[in-house]
Amino acid sequence: MSNTRALLLAICVLTCCAAQAQTASRPAVLELFTSQGCSSCPPADEYVGELSQRKDVLALSFHVDYWDGLGWKDPFSLAMSTERQQVYSAAKGRASVYTPQVVIDGENDLVGTDRRNISRVLATARTGIPVDISLQEHDVVGELSVQDHAAPSEVLMVAYLRKATTPVGRGENAGHKLEEYNVVRGVRNLGHWKGEAMSFRAPLSLLPRDAIDVAILVQSTSQHRIVGAATRALY
Repeated sequence: MSNTRALLLAICVLTCCAAQAQTASRPAVLELFTSQGCSSCPPADEYVGELSQRKDVLALSFHVDYWDGLGWKDPFSLAMSTERQQVYSAAKGRASVYTPQVVIDGENDLVGTDRRNISRVLATARTGIPVDISLQEHDVVGELSVQDHAAPSEVLMVAYLRKATTPVGRGENAGHKLEEYNVVRGVRNLGHWKGEAMSFRAPLSLLPRDAIDVAILVQSTSQHRIVGAATRALY
């Protein structure tokens, strides 16, 4: 092999390695907006349970609070879940919200029981910004490496409970025992990221006590598109 060809091969290898370092396979992030007070939601909750077994999908259940005054207060409802759904709805130009709703990667908006179309959207492999999560002493640490031309993004830490069973006493699901999966118990905004190498840290003591897993999402500030995601168990 000539020196010129060897040099070109070396440049090609280095270029490919650099490109791979800036992207990595990541799970599709599926957010289900749901409520224990909604009789249409249990089938969508069940589907999230199935999807939670897939390594290529990070399914999260955000329990909204606008059903709480209609006969049953959902113990997992959070005002921030409703606010997050409203942000997505406004970005789509909609005047109202509904349950069950699924948003995939901050972009695709689907009815939470529409298995065929949800499955179609999830079928595409995804790459994104590499995210590393570790436990260091009493903190959860998320690390992002340098990325060229990165869109300004928020870095969010989502604490969630892997499975919950709730007997419902009133409301539309009265008399039913609901099983729900990857129930979001809190979201912390860890800060902003513009492509530089950064570490983000959150004390374990500040996370909800019933959360046993965390995810870190990197979400475009302007378009709400999720460009990076990772998850790990806390215990």
